[in-house]
Amino acid sequence: MATVTLDGDGRLLEDTATGPRPVPADRLLDHFAEELTPPDWATDLVVYAHGWRTDAESARAMADGLLTLAAVQYEQHREVYPELPEWQPWTVVVCWPSLTRRTPGAYRRVRDRAHILSTRGHADRVVGRLLGYLDSRRGDPAAPPVLANRDGQYLHLVGHSLGCRVLCEAVQWAADEPVTLGWSTPRPPDRPFTVDSMLLFQMAAPRDAFTGLFPALPEAPLHGPVVATYSRHDLATGIWHWGAEQRVGVGRAGIGATPSPVSGIRMRGVADPYPHTDLDHRFVSVDAGDVFVDGRGWSGAHSDHVRPESAHLLLSLADHSR
Repeated sequence: MATVTLDGDGRLLEDTATGPRPVPADRLLDHFAEELTPPDWATDLVVYAHGWRTDAESARAMADGLLTLAAVQYEQHREVYPELPEWQPWTVVVCWPSLTRRTPGAYRRVRDRAHILSTRGHADRVVGRLLGYLDSRRGDPAAPPVLANRDGQYLHLVGHSLGCRVLCEAVQWAADEPVTLGWSTPRPPDRPFTVDSMLLFQMAAPRDAFTGLFPALPEAPLHGPVVATYSRHDLATGIWHWGAEQRVGVGRAGIGATPSPVSGIRMRGVADPYPHTDLDHRFVSVDAGDVFVDGRGWSGAHSDHVRPESAHLLLSLADHSR
């Protein structure tokens, strides 16, 4: 597992003898090459972005927890993933300054920061270049045209809460040239990379975010689907989001208006396969209200996504990407 750390302006930080400092834009690719070379053994690359009030240690623990559950799920239910003969993921955790007090005003500030990191800062270009760099260094899963193995690596984005906004901004900004297989969505032309799937857990954004905030996603470097979970037990994107924006968020009520039709499905049990037709859409809204239920206090079940069922959904996206 590797970590990428951004400052409040969305600049990539590197450790030096005098403390963290921003990496100059013209050194980004050199820095990635020094610190983030995908290992040859990896079949899939997973980029994870955390949410509000999450430090680097907690973000790594959350990503590690999800991927550990995925490893167990794959070993116990391998027959559910017929196109996935091997699952050896390598993870990059994107950390950004999300720690604030737990007040409505602080929520609004960090919500705005998640956008400013990209729209006025550098996070979209940094993360976009990170994705392009990972694509340039990963094995091309389209050559040879066989099921992915050590000769082909697939790229998946996973976000939680406000981290979903950071990823959406980056993908919306980035340009790519698709090289992947699997989904029926046409591959975007003239782009340097393609993301194979985007899985957004309990997204802290208004339900019409994909028409208002991220209208370019249908033409973005995203070959696979945008899959977003929601749960009626999520108070953070219910009560807190209502207080900040006078409407509930995606994580509470699912994806609303989009530029293309939304597929609405329920989260499945760990032994219940997801048909290709369930996930092969530009936008997929997954009702996890019967799974994401645990959580007390101010956020409810907002962070209850580190579950075997979530791992099953991630593996299913990887399986159908082949």
